[in-house]
Amino acid sequence: MVARGVVIRRAGPAALLPAAAFSVHQLRYWLAFRGGAGAELQRQGHAYLHSLVPWIVLLLALAAGLFLGALGRALGGRCSLARYSLSFAALWVICAACLVAIYVCQEFLEGVLASGHPAGLAGIFGYGGWWSIPAALAVGLVLAAVCIGAHWALREVARRYGAREIRYESPRAVRRPRAVLVRRPAPVAGGWSGRGPPL
Repeated sequence: MVARGVVIRRAGPAALLPAAAFSVHQLRYWLAFRGGAGAELQRQGHAYLHSLVPWIVLLLALAAGLFLGALGRALGGRCSLARYSLSFAALWVICAACLVAIYVCQEFLEGVLASGHPAGLAGIFGYGGWWSIPAALAVGLVLAAVCIGAHWALREVARRYGAREIRYESPRAVRRPRAVLVRRPAPVAGGWSGRGPPL
């Protein structure tokens, strides 16, 4: 159950990655070809990307839903997210490097499988493909800012609303009352004696 919760929490940032990779790809072509980017994408066999857009939107909705669920827990004073052990700059570099790697793999596979797409290094970094590096740096900056900003927001909400949360004491924490000494009345006074009064 704990492992399942960890996987669900990690799915939020991971669901942002396809949208970021798609943004790098489209931004690279726009920077290289400006107004003719659409025609160049069509000519090089990138028309299949339009069918991926609904799935990317679905993943973005999943990430937003996971964030809203975490925000609901944070409003109750609970925050299950661990702090990032990396600095913002390190996370930015890692995000940008991952986006460049995804772009390189995507363009390589398109060079092998898509008709009209140049193969090899010419298909990856040729024809303005070097624009993928600044595009990945820009999108990686946004991705790192979203991840760190979401963690910061959830921690702040949990810290502020956690102090207002009504905390119920557990039964073990409730102190028992002290023992009270109750004096028993004399048996004669209550009429409970075992024999009658003396004659």
